[in-house]
Amino acid sequence: MTPAVRRRSRRAVPALFLTTGLLLAGCGGSADDAGGESGAAGEHDHSGDAPAVVEAPDDRYAGLDLPEPYRRPSFTLTDTTGAEYDFKEATAGRPTMLFFGYTECPDICPTTMADVAVALRGVDPALAEQVQVVFVTTDPATDTPEVLGEYLDRFDADLPTSFVGLTGDQEAVDRAQLAAGVPQAEDQGRLHSTLLLLYGADDEARVAFDAGNTHQDIAEDLQVVAGA
Repeated sequence: MTPAVRRRSRRAVPALFLTTGLLLAGCGGSADDAGGESGAAGEHDHSGDAPAVVEAPDDRYAGLDLPEPYRRPSFTLTDTTGAEYDFKEATAGRPTMLFFGYTECPDICPTTMADVAVALRGVDPALAEQVQVVFVTTDPATDTPEVLGEYLDRFDADLPTSFVGLTGDQEAVDRAQLAAGVPQAEDQGRLHSTLLLLYGADDEARVAFDAGNTHQDIAEDLQVVAGA
């Protein structure tokens, strides 16, 4: 049975985000450091003008409704075992959450991973087993496969499906961000996208989450996307 979905007032989404997924935040920095408004998730405007504000056509999700779906991206990086990981091939046809961050982040990244873990513990175990969570580092100079593995073990130890951590050279990481539709991280990866993208079995993401969302939002939308 699909649980009742808690609804909030419709959230306005910056136009720049709608076209490029352009939300950046500096982990551990102030809102001014992130180039945004109040809160952890700042808007980073490359145009030099304040972004226009529009609304998604629907208010189906507890997270951020995406007016145009993001296609599951194609990129290949290195996983925590040191093996090549083809994101599109490895996750095709299954619910997948994709996030870009770095292991030394003091706030947004661990909070996001913790929210994902709590959300997965709160849904049916059969659904949690289907879901693949992928964390791509924005600081490949620091985040080796071993470092990523140790970091993600803090969050997924009791979950039926382990989180996947990916790294690679800087050029490959930049290409992955471009393929996913999020902006390339800046300041040695410290200023990075706050978006958690959720892809469905149709290989499209119609909803994303940011620092303003909760683990309840993620759990509710996961069940909607999975048709549970």
